[in-house]
Amino acid sequence: MAKDAPPRWDRRMQQRLARGEAAALGELYDRFASLVHSLAHRVLDDDAAADQITREVFGYVWENPDAYDPKQGSMRSWVAKLTHRQAVHRLRQTEAAALRDGGGDGTSEELEQKVRRASAAARADYIVTSMPAPLRAALELAYFQRRDYRQTAADLGVTEDEARRRLRLGLQLLSTANPRYQDGLSSPPGYGQHR
Repeated sequence: MAKDAPPRWDRRMQQRLARGEAAALGELYDRFASLVHSLAHRVLDDDAAADQITREVFGYVWENPDAYDPKQGSMRSWVAKLTHRQAVHRLRQTEAAALRDGGGDGTSEELEQKVRRASAAARADYIVTSMPAPLRAALELAYFQRRDYRQTAADLGVTEDEARRRLRLGLQLLSTANPRYQDGLSSPPGYGQHR
């Protein structure tokens, strides 16, 4: 996936979109379509719905380029937020309609729980793909290949202290995907405790 672009690129892209340059929309699509589709799919678990969300997000960006504020963050983050918001909205709509029509399982509380889980999973995916490569590599070794910090250090060719630092920082970033730990409501279990 593409990394966050420099702010100058973001501002120029916004200006090009505001002028109605179709080539700018194509460039933006090439750069972020896989991000948009994967985030939407993570929330909705449906390729057709993810395709629709992708079209809606890029349609919104095309029609509202001035809605992006470079002072608030990168265009990549803005597009991801639009995607997340639209996908969660669609999930709520479809699940609520299924509940009303009797085709859905569960209650409205279970629906909200499902929305929160899907939302947290999409945020976690975005966080992992957005974090710097050294942090992501350390987490992938620890999680997928079940390496401890010593093995991770050896595999990455860094000191054990550096491997621990990367793993700790990566996990701290990842923990922000859980809505319970956002807005300072609480911290992850064991976070900040000394052993």
